Amino acid sequence: MPDSQSSAEMVINNVERAIVGKRDAVEKVLVAMVSHGHVLIEDVPGVGKTTLAKAFAQSIGCDFRRIQFTPDLLPSDIAGVSIYNQKTSEFEFRPGPIMAQIVLADEINRATPKSQSALLEAMDEHQVTIDGVTHKMAEPFLVLATQNPIEYEGTFPLPESQLDRFFMRITLGYAGREHELKIIESQLHAHPIDSIEQVIDVVDLIQLQEEIKNVYVDQRVHEYIVDIVRSTREHSDIYLGASTRASLALFRGSQVMASFRSRDYVVPDDVKALAGDVLAHRLIVSPAARIRNLDTRDTVGEILDSMPVPGATAA
Repeated sequence: MPDSQSSAEMVINNVERAIVGKRDAVEKVLVAMVSHGHVLIEDVPGVGKTTLAKAFAQSIGCDFRRIQFTPDLLPSDIAGVSIYNQKTSEFEFRPGPIMAQIVLADEINRATPKSQSALLEAMDEHQVTIDGVTHKMAEPFLVLATQNPIEYEGTFPLPESQLDRFFMRITLGYAGREHELKIIESQLHAHPIDSIEQVIDVVDLIQLQEEIKNVYVDQRVHEYIVDIVRSTREHSDIYLGASTRASLALFRGSQVMASFRSRDYVVPDDVKALAGDVLAHRLIVSPAARIRNLDTRDTVGEILDSMPVPGATAA
């Protein structure tokens, strides 16, 4: 599917003008966007999380809004509010910042659970309900949420129901030495984000979202995906495994990954490339494993290593 690959390459290369040396993370955000998914970026401050969101919005020509999550943030500050208009004697809906195409939920774990829950309906059903009236979101709709994995004071951990609504969790990490030098040189006179231009439009992205549904997935790959997800529920170190929503996310993401590789069919490597990012944040480890500081990504890797790959022959 050369058209899909061409569109993906244009967006990724354009975003890389502002986000240097993070091609894998940039590609995965685009995979989530084409899959109608949301992304949780868990990383330390100053590695380019906000710049990443802005660069994607400008590359596709999407409406962009940023919400700074704080303990005093109210649900109405996110979704919007109905205000009584004395002239018309009617209530008017004033949309909140969530009514955008790309929304950056910055430091999402600093808001109270009540405010965090204001995102649930929007992320899952692409709509918000205010005073009994439902308001549809514009398409495409993507939430990029960030949280600091180091700082815990004054934070409210995301509940499992909300973590499950994120298509994947990624990290950007610090730039390498050569890339950091390049970043400094690129900002001598202006920030590269100011020169990011639109390379595709929203119609192209929506068409891409429809095209990837035609990517062929063999029945054996179907079973491979289900077996991986089911293994997380049966693993001795996992208290709560991945949901059926995770299986669907891994399936759709694999289709997108295949199309980005100019293939109209999915291979097991497409599934393996995304499994850690799609599954790890949905798992809850057992108390015994928590004492050992078990990393759920390592558990997913262990499952992938032990799972027979469809079509492979024993050595």
